[in-house]
Amino acid sequence: MLREIVLDTETTGTEAKGGDRLIEIGAVELLNHIPTGRTFHRYCNPQRAVSEGAFNVHGLSDAFLSDKPVFAEIVGELLAFLADGRLVIHNAPFDIGFLNMEFARLGTNAPPPIQLEDVVDTLPMARRKHPGAANNLDALCARYGIDNTRRTKHGALLDAQILAEVYVELLGGKQTSLGLLEAGAAAPVAGSLAQVAAPAAPRAYRSRLTDAERARHDSFRASLGPAAIWGDYIGADDPV
Repeated sequence: MLREIVLDTETTGTEAKGGDRLIEIGAVELLNHIPTGRTFHRYCNPQRAVSEGAFNVHGLSDAFLSDKPVFAEIVGELLAFLADGRLVIHNAPFDIGFLNMEFARLGTNAPPPIQLEDVVDTLPMARRKHPGAANNLDALCARYGIDNTRRTKHGALLDAQILAEVYVELLGGKQTSLGLLEAGAAAPVAGSLAQVAAPAAPRAYRSRLTDAERARHDSFRASLGPAAIWGDYIGADDPV
């Protein structure tokens, strides 16, 4: 089973090396490119002010973040959720830069930094598939017909859920319904791991062949003779 974690973050600004901090982390678990329903979502107190530019993007204010845990208090939960999953991120250097910066701040308790070569970056994937076109998340949603009307502001969990849909399209298209925030489904609880039912198994459908069509097909099969390769897959009396 291929386990992947689609991840997104929000921050106080754009400069991880200049003192900006993580303030929100959202992640979605995929198994063989299908969401399991497990998500991770936490806010962090950055212990510094959110820049005006960043606030205009995500709407997370200093007052809202003031009573949230610091990163050191939630890193254990985050690492447990990531575990052995392969990260999938849009514009990975940005998010990985902030995660590694927060890890480094933990000092002797710091986990090893995440290596970019171990991350699936969907931005260069999109650029290779659509050269010369806009490849931000909104543009990709429009290109693939993915509903992003909920995205009035950037939010780490919502963006991770949307990116999971985009990622499947970049891989070649949906194999099954992703079931992300379906109508009537309970939204994940902020600040906790959420578990919901996995997508149902595909349903088997009855053949729509008429009796006349089946008879013509049986006649054609018979005309191929006993050595026809078709007989290796369908027995002489098997229904089609």
